[in-house]
Amino acid sequence: MATFVQEIDQAKLDEFMGRFVGDLGAALSAALVVIGDQLGLYRAMADGEPVTPEELAQRTGTDARYVREWLSNQAAGGYISYDARRATFSLSPEQSFALAQEGSPAFVPGAFQLATAAIKDEPKITEAFRTGGGVGWHEHNHDLFAGTERFFRPGYVANLLPSWIPALDGVQGKLEAGALVADVGCGHGASTLLMAEAFPRSEFVGFDYHEASIEHARNAAAQAGVADRVSFEVAPAKRYPGDGYDLVCMFDCLHDMGDPVGAAAHVLETLAPDGTWLIVEPYAGDRLEDNLNPVGRVFYGGSTLICTPASRDQEVGLALGAQAGEARLREVVTAGGFTRFRRATETPFNLVLEARP
Repeated sequence: MATFVQEIDQAKLDEFMGRFVGDLGAALSAALVVIGDQLGLYRAMADGEPVTPEELAQRTGTDARYVREWLSNQAAGGYISYDARRATFSLSPEQSFALAQEGSPAFVPGAFQLATAAIKDEPKITEAFRTGGGVGWHEHNHDLFAGTERFFRPGYVANLLPSWIPALDGVQGKLEAGALVADVGCGHGASTLLMAEAFPRSEFVGFDYHEASIEHARNAAAQAGVADRVSFEVAPAKRYPGDGYDLVCMFDCLHDMGDPVGAAAHVLETLAPDGTWLIVEPYAGDRLEDNLNPVGRVFYGGSTLICTPASRDQEVGLALGAQAGEARLREVVTAGGFTRFRRATETPFNLVLEARP
């Protein structure tokens, strides 16, 4: 192996090593967030009252020594507050909102559940690098499916009904009057059910190729009391049944598809003449340099471990990636036959796009 002699700038090296320490601590702490979520440790601290490790362990039926180490890690990362004078730990209102309240639009443990599940599949992704093959969504660790729902749901709660649907031309009125909606790539059905509960005169069908996710979505619809007008079916994006849909939705999934152009063409075939296609994608600029930031880092990471392998596992395998950007998405949508395409709105994490025949 060749040895390279380079002059080292100590200040730059120190800066890099500081970044490394932060990243290593975050990587190790990701599993601890999942543990805290699964064991109810955050929920037991949701009221903000100070607790000792022994008190928290008693509340949650856990071992106090493990809990002390967990609390110390969380305090070091700023996820839990520590009072050195009283030797107690607590959640601030903001920490509780993000870590202990699952209905919150800022709830984050699902993101860590998704991330740790993806990391468990590293050997499969390493092999895909060597072969150029794919790793299907269905081949991932089972926690990825639940983690994905819990990761995306807070954003849907915060934005789908208050801003995304109102930003579409004439769609809210149709939904209020009674529309037929397809949610393609629906996963566990979180987006489908949010819309169904808000628009009781409309009918909704969720489609996903992953049978286990569809079964989960059906159970969720029954529990929500909307199964009489919400159904879920196993079907891929290019072959889901039905036509005359007033609205077709794809939330954070178009870039995962092997043949997104073919999927776009099928959407066009199934839409009503004045129908709308809502496409929600991860926020990205059109150039790599536009995305070299913390949000881009998250999405490129997820794209490497999940999205690109998923696309490569399907026919065509276009592999748009999670940072495709609006211009590339426009190319895909118009290649499928759509003539109207615009950015309806956006968030720091999402591009919300509207396509019409």
